[in-house]
Parts: sequence; structure tokens; C-alpha cells
Amino acid sequence: MIDWKTIKDLHANKKLEEIIGKWFGVDIFYTDKHGNIHSNIFEKDHDFLSHFFKVQSHLPYGKEFLKQDIEKGLDTLSEVKDQSFYFNSFFPHVRMIAAKIEAEGEFLGAVFAYPYVTDQITTANLKEIREKLIECGATEDDAKASCENLKKLQTHEYEYLKELIGLVAHEVSTVYEEVNKREARIMDLNAELGNKYRYHNIIGKSKKMQEIYHLLTKVSNSEATILIQGENGTGKEMVAKAIHYNSPRKDSVFLAVNCSAFNDNLLDSELFGHLKGAFTGAVKDKKGFFEVANGGTLFLDEIGDMSLSMQVKLLRVLQEGTFLPVGATQPKKVNVRVVAATNRPLKEMIAKGEFREDLYYRINVINVTLPPLRERVEDIPLLMDTFLEKKCAEVGLPLKQWGKKTLEKMMDHKWPGNVRELQNEVERLVVLAGDDKTITPDLLSTRITDSLDDGSSGPVGNLRGINTSGKLKKALEEVEAFMIKEGLKRCNYNKSRLSKELGISRASLIMKVDKYDLDKRKKAAGE
Repeated sequence: MIDWKTIKDLHANKKLEEIIGKWFGVDIFYTDKHGNIHSNIFEKDHDFLSHFFKVQSHLPYGKEFLKQDIEKGLDTLSEVKDQSFYFNSFFPHVRMIAAKIEAEGEFLGAVFAYPYVTDQITTANLKEIREKLIECGATEDDAKASCENLKKLQTHEYEYLKELIGLVAHEVSTVYEEVNKREARIMDLNAELGNKYRYHNIIGKSKKMQEIYHLLTKVSNSEATILIQGENGTGKEMVAKAIHYNSPRKDSVFLAVNCSAFNDNLLDSELFGHLKGAFTGAVKDKKGFFEVANGGTLFLDEIGDMSLSMQVKLLRVLQEGTFLPVGATQPKKVNVRVVAATNRPLKEMIAKGEFREDLYYRINVINVTLPPLRERVEDIPLLMDTFLEKKCAEVGLPLKQWGKKTLEKMMDHKWPGNVRELQNEVERLVVLAGDDKTITPDLLSTRITDSLDDGSSGPVGNLRGINTSGKLKKALEEVEAFMIKEGLKRCNYNKSRLSKELGISRASLIMKVDKYDLDKRKKAAGE
């Protein structure tokens, strides 16, 4: 919704209205798309530029006549493609210009300029206007003065007036879009800056993470280009946002683009924009990410997947601050801080000729290397508790607690998917636990239990508590009983599934379960 008070107070529009009134003798007013007037023209003692308009405003039905004209103008504007047009008003031969106000394809209202006549007006026409005014309630003197003061415009003059009114409407549209962007930005900042991307919310108490926090504190206030390296799921975008929101650019836009999500041509258009007609499907000009992020931060994720030809274009904008939109002949200049990220070994790619060495040194002014989760195991309990608290709050459940075995198994897992995998697992466990207060190990994903049972934790860890001295037969029976007991819990006592895993028949498994007295689930769970 347009803030009409702000529009009326715009300095640029006030100056335009003043110039237009002085040159063409018309008054400017605004309406919304429903025909409501958002100007001061009907306020007491309003200083009209046009004597005709002033006389009309004091007629018994002067406002109604104007509203009829407004409705006619809005009906036409909402249907035509042209931004502005001129038409005859209620009074014969007296013209009005209307220009549409629209934003993002939505018709919001109009700017009107009124009144004027063409230089083709005749004495008989003026007499007709004067008689119409008198018929509507004007005095003879007012009617005569109104007609004498009507501005007579030549063809090029009213075309120029139409263009200027279109400029006023465009200014209103621009302000509306900027206000909307600002409000959306404030909402985004409220959502994102609410302790979400500050350093202490990049969770971790390990020494490696503390070193990263210290580095981020140093580089955030600089304008240096930063390269964030790390495996998938280590939080590269979160670090990029933390850098942005703790920098002098925090009130400007932050944009993230995944370079691996586009082919060369599409990425060129997305990053640098294109002109209308530059290629099939380019039906209008489009700003690229660099132009949209001007004054802010652009996060280029998966930069290692960018082709060599695109690397050349990126290097130019990083070195010179200029770029060429697709189809353009004149370069554009921007001021953007670039934060890049990759999970690929760029130095090895340079050796293979897959990544430009000059670009590598240009983006790697400051390097932030994020450790995988398996290298900061001490952070796992802290992350688990954080994700658990968040998910329980989201679904409206009392805070749950971790079973000792569950915590042990989570600590032992190598987490190939890093923090993202851990968060996904915690959220899954909260859902599966339902109303149970404690999250037990039988709910863990098979990828976690399988990774622990395949020997990755070491034979000592898996055979803890089993007697390794004495008769071999007795030891083998203990191993067999242990494997079946753990397998039953892992498979939720599905004997068919466990028999396939163990490579024995279901009948054989049932016999062994009976032999080792493992069919009592509660007893097995207790053990």
C-alpha cells in the first residue's frame, strides 16, 4: 500500500509539480486505483495554479464532475499498455492527462494533470465552455476568467507535458518499490539478525572454532575478499552471513548464488544481467546479482564449479569493479564485497588447469577453512543440545533428554554430512521420540548404527564387556549372542531383516534367539 503522505512530501515531486504548474498552468493531483484523491485540492484555501480548476472546485457539483473524469481515466489506464494518455474532461474541449502508477506489474493508482486546452481551440469552443460553467453554477465573471486563463498548448507542448506527468508517476512507483524493499529488508534483518548469524551462534567451543571466531572478528570490518573452504554441511553460508551482518555493509543487501546450479550462459545472465533482446527469451532488461548487491555483499558458493570463461569475467569485476551485462556495449560499475566458498581443492585444480591462478589469489585474500565435524568432536554434544532445544520448541514439546547410549553412538559416528547431517538426525529423533522424554538409541538412523557396527569404531569398542580369555567356543558364543542382541534392537526385533543381515536363515536365527534367551525385549533393552 502506498504511503501517500510520503509521496506528497517528496522533494523531487514537489519541484516537478512547481515546474509543470509554472510552464503549463495545470494542477497535479494523485489518486489510488479506487479513485480516492490523495492531494490537497479540496482542502479549504488550497492555492490552485489554474483559475478554471479553482472555480470548478467551488461549483455545487464540481467534485462529482472531477470524480467522473477520474473514474474514466482509471478505467482506461487499467486496460491500456501506455503509461499515460490525455482525454477530454466533463467540460467540453477541456483536457486532462493521466499517468499510471504501477510497481512489479501491479496497477496502484494515477497522477493527473488538469486542465488545459489545445491551441486549436476556437472562440466558439471557449463560449461553449463558458456556458457550461455558468450552467453548472459559476458566475459570468468567474466563467469568463476561467476560460481566459486556460493554457492553450501546442502539440509538442502537451506531448512534453504528458512525458513529465509520466516522470512524476515513475518517481512515485520508484519510491513505492524502494519503501517496500526497505520494509522487507527490515523484516529480513529482524528474522536473521535476531542472534542467528552472530559469531556465538556459529556453534562450537572447540579450539578450531574459537580460532575461526577470532579471525572473523578481525576480517568483518575490512573490505577484503574472503574465501571460505570446507566440506558440504560445515556452514559456509552461515559464516558468509556472519561476516556480512557484522560488517559496515550490514544495512545493505546480502545475496547468495550457487555457481554450480547454472550453466555458463545462465550464470552469466544471473551474475551480470542482460538487456532486452540479448538472447531468445530476454523479453526485458534484467539486473544481475552484482548490480542488485551494489553496496552490499555477494556470496558466491561453489565457485570451484565455475567455468574458465566465467572465471575471466569474475576476475574483471573483482579487479576493476566493472562488468558488462549480456547484450550490452557499455560497462557498469559496482561496489560489491565478494565472499566466495568452495568444497573443492582449488590448488589441485590450478595445477590441472581447471581454475585460474590469478583468480585464486584475488578471491583468497583472507582464507577461512571450516573444519569437518569429525575433527571437532567436542562440539557434537553442544550442537545436539542446541538443535534439540530448537526443534522441541518448534513442535511445541517439552525439552527432551539424550539417553547415555544415544549420546555415545552420536559421538562415535563420523558425520560425513557434517553439521547439516547432525541437525537433520536430531530433528528426526525428536519426531520419532514422540511423547517420550528420553531419546533412546533404537531410534537412531541405520546409517549411524551401521557405521558403528561395521568395525569403524574398532573391535575393542564393539566387543566391550566380552570375555576374550578362556575357551574359544565360549568366546564365540558370547560374540554371537552380542551380535544378535544388538541386531535385534537395531532392526526393531524384525527377525526376517536381521537374518538377512547376518547371512543365516530365519529358522536358524530363531533357534539362536531362544538359545541365548534374547526374545524378551524388555530384558534385552535393559541390558
